[in-house]
Amino acid sequence: MGTVRAGVLVIVVALALTLGQPPARGAGSAIGQINHLIVIYQENWSFDGLYGRFPSANGLANAGEAATQVDKGGHPYATLPQPLNNSLRPPGPDPRFPADLPIAPFNIAQFVQPDETTGDLVHRFYQEQYQINHGRMDKFVAWSDAAGLVMSYFDATNMPEGRLAQQYVLADHFFHAAFGGSFLNHFWLICACSPVWPDAPADVRAQLGGQGSMIRDGIVTPDGYAVNTAFTVNHPHPPSITDPGRLVPNQTMPTIGDRLSERGIPWAWYSGGWRDALAGHADPLFQYHHQPFAFFAQYADGTSAKAQHLKDEQDFLVALRAGAIPAVAFVKPLGPDNEHPGYASLLRGQQHVAGLVRAVINSPVWADTAVIITYDENGGRWDHVAPPVIDVWGPGTRVPAIIVSPLAKRHYIDHTVYDTTSILKLIETRWNLRPLGTRDAAANDLSNAFAPR
Repeated sequence: MGTVRAGVLVIVVALALTLGQPPARGAGSAIGQINHLIVIYQENWSFDGLYGRFPSANGLANAGEAATQVDKGGHPYATLPQPLNNSLRPPGPDPRFPADLPIAPFNIAQFVQPDETTGDLVHRFYQEQYQINHGRMDKFVAWSDAAGLVMSYFDATNMPEGRLAQQYVLADHFFHAAFGGSFLNHFWLICACSPVWPDAPADVRAQLGGQGSMIRDGIVTPDGYAVNTAFTVNHPHPPSITDPGRLVPNQTMPTIGDRLSERGIPWAWYSGGWRDALAGHADPLFQYHHQPFAFFAQYADGTSAKAQHLKDEQDFLVALRAGAIPAVAFVKPLGPDNEHPGYASLLRGQQHVAGLVRAVINSPVWADTAVIITYDENGGRWDHVAPPVIDVWGPGTRVPAIIVSPLAKRHYIDHTVYDTTSILKLIETRWNLRPLGTRDAAANDLSNAFAPR
């Protein structure tokens, strides 16, 4: 059904462009008043993991049978396996947690505070599909490498980002676009596509059995799509990888950056630690695979487009103070500030994002700006809402999305179904751009988050 809707919309868009009349919102609409769109892309939390206790949202009170986790054979657990900490050397049970928690979501703040770190949780392409288990959401524990940690949550309602959600809009049916981790979902944020690596080394390819069962995990699917963490042939990439055959080749699919540039609309990707990484002395927590535009030929080493559009987060703050940020800005915080379990604390990341938003509010561009705060993926953490079934790529599990703008509704829970490509659809709607694929063409464009004009 989603494919049919997408096909119809692509035809409509193509006809409109042929006639020289691209589809547009009325000049008086709220979306039409946005002249600056800022996307802050954080890391690895499910919606229930942060906002399952948010008043009036579709949260933990509605979990029902999805909270009853079963093992790989379909048998219910008697108790929740003790959370593991894979940051320990060697990895093992996290002694801060009891070994006999009930089979249910639990408040992690009983044991760990939001300014502390926990172990990471596996968040990979095939594993997440097994965890979702055809929408039952009941095999998150079974397919995790962190055991009961997948069922933990913080109540972020009164944390820095949660307070922004209370004032403006919290979307409670926003799903990350593609199954798996950060690498793939960063691609879907900018191109609604999966990277191709047809000649990837045999030892990084997954091997599947009957009905999609995983015989051997891998970075690349059997048919040549890169889906788990990999690195670009361009710079920066980890200096330890010296064989270009083990790096993802330049991609040539169109990106939202290309669409914006075609129309002369200024944009930039601002990444924490980018300048140091390019100079060859990256921060230990700089994440090379969080830089999606660097994987594309259009922004390859030595191109003018790379220098023009790929910048450091500090450049964003300088431009913001001068009222000179581009029409579309993506902000990717450095590792310590991105909330990623395992190497970052939740509270520091929340404070960082709130600081960015304060800077926007205090800037000359605030009056016509919309800020979208969301997460690349769920980080392997459980959520009770089954994602819609659209295509072989996803969407994946539900993640938080907060819309902050003087043009947005106030104190509002938006129950509209969105995924990461809804951000692309919003950009395309506002600036009359062609869709990148069927997913963004058919996506809802976040317009319900904005007050009527």
